Amino acid sequence: MQHIADAAAALDAGRLSATALVEAALERIADPAGEGGRAFIAVHAESARAVAAAMDALRRAGRAPSPWAGIPVTIKDLFDERGHVTRAGSVALADAPPAAATAPAVARLERMGFVILGRTNMTEFAYSGLGVNPHYGTPRSPWDRATGRLPGGSSSGAAVAAADHMGFGGLGTDTGGSCRIPAALCGVVGYKPTARRVPITGALPLAPSLDSVGPLARSVACCALLDAVIAGEENPAPLPRRDVAGLRLGLPCGTFLTEDMDAAVDAAFTRALARLAAAGARIEMFEFPELDEIPAANATGGFAASESWAWHRTLIERRRDAYDPRILARILRGERMAAADYIALVEARARIAAAAAARTAPFDAILCPTCPVIPPALAEVEEEREYNRINMLLLRNTSVGNFLDRCSISLPVHRPGEAPVGLMLTGGTMADRHLLTVAAAVEAALAEP
Repeated sequence: MQHIADAAAALDAGRLSATALVEAALERIADPAGEGGRAFIAVHAESARAVAAAMDALRRAGRAPSPWAGIPVTIKDLFDERGHVTRAGSVALADAPPAAATAPAVARLERMGFVILGRTNMTEFAYSGLGVNPHYGTPRSPWDRATGRLPGGSSSGAAVAAADHMGFGGLGTDTGGSCRIPAALCGVVGYKPTARRVPITGALPLAPSLDSVGPLARSVACCALLDAVIAGEENPAPLPRRDVAGLRLGLPCGTFLTEDMDAAVDAAFTRALARLAAAGARIEMFEFPELDEIPAANATGGFAASESWAWHRTLIERRRDAYDPRILARILRGERMAAADYIALVEARARIAAAAAARTAPFDAILCPTCPVIPPALAEVEEEREYNRINMLLLRNTSVGNFLDRCSISLPVHRPGEAPVGLMLTGGTMADRHLLTVAAAVEAALAEP
């Protein structure tokens, strides 16, 4: 069973039980030939079975809390769950006390009756787009597992779990691309909402100025539903249907967004543009000079370095040796950032975002490849210089949406059997519902034979 709507219909018709759905997911997680052991840091098998049984009983009594009660999903290891230690993919927090309360985004899923299967693996403290984790192992992208390829990060386990049907979707976070990069490298859909729509309370922070909470799943509709739930909608409605014909899709020209593409990415992206144009979308090239101002604004370290240093400095004093040295080095950049640099960054971001909003206002969405490369082999990032180079390359396009405070989504556009490639659509600030509707139209157009 592929999508949340399919599972909900089967539950409503009595063709399936929540218990059966959860057992199937747990069986996939436990499969020694699969990636469950690396995709999850903790599996809540006992509680998942208990909640599934409870949802089945409530449905029999006509009291299920929502049509999705009993559908299994996952959560990233940086969300608080009452009674569990929030490790954020690190061993530096192994001695931390269990969380006293559950993060609001997770609690909203639970209130609708979704079953939390467990806590998915991630880059340590969410500070890399690669998905490498030396403490708990690195889950492999579904493509070319014989070689062993990067899943993307930081929400690596959530993407692998969604791709491998270990649940119907997962909750991740996105500070510079951490939902969209792993979605692109694992062949699923990843959504970054406008940051303010979903509370980040109870999620261990990377950079609160940029942090967003979003879903990864196997379709736009699945992501839209999960997004609506975690945004606090009590009765989420299906996305309205619209045709791709007439959509105005902006394609920035003369910018870094389409530089240094692998041949496979170039081919898939070009093919997707051609199909959208043939279906009636208006793809318009436009100048976007504001993008070239972003690297200069971030030159002193950016929000991630400065804000992560503010959170980590006391923990580093106590547990420095427990950190992945590559992550530690990135955090320590914030130690050198002056207050004046940070204030200048805040001002530059506001100015650039306002100018970018005016320039892109005519478009329904902006198009570009999610990542310019296919999933690199794990062996490629063993050397530190390549680790840093590939990391920055994967983050290059996605981080624009965070800096500009936009909503953004990655859709898989590769053919079956090909290396995974993501197409990224970016919408306006707080234009989330519109972007998801546009993304669903694009998804449908690209799926047509």
